[in-house]
Amino acid sequence: MEIERKFLIKKVPENLDSYSCHQIEQGYLCTDPVVRVRREDDDYYMTYKGKGLLAREEYNLPLTRSGYEHLIKKSDGNIITKKRYLIPIEDTDLTIELDIFDKPFAPLIIAEVEFKSVEDAGGFTPPDWFGEDVTNDPAYHNSNMSRKVF
Repeated sequence: MEIERKFLIKKVPENLDSYSCHQIEQGYLCTDPVVRVRREDDDYYMTYKGKGLLAREEYNLPLTRSGYEHLIKKSDGNIITKKRYLIPIEDTDLTIELDIFDKPFAPLIIAEVEFKSVEDAGGFTPPDWFGEDVTNDPAYHNSNMSRKVF
């Protein structure tokens, strides 16, 4: 089960380069249900996601590089590339996944925070540098972004 909230960002932290980061490329084979292939640095996955905005089922299966390269070519719509920074939230076990999108989505920046329960998600107070909560706006799901026409 994936339980996460998504936020737009008012201002990127100044010390961003001090956090670990990953380069991500992903494409969608299907958006209903969501079936995605992803390269994260040198790791490759196929993901199935159920319906939902705040909470939904999610299953990740490992892929080989050649399997990924074969499947990414079958993606519909936009291939999404982004740099993901992992920013721990002090005095918690939570991590902010700060996604800085490449073109054609740049300058979009979204922060995601995953939780163990819906109650934890509802009780979360975001840092001051977070902007609008877009958790319940389907336009900010990467699967929907992959279908956006530019």
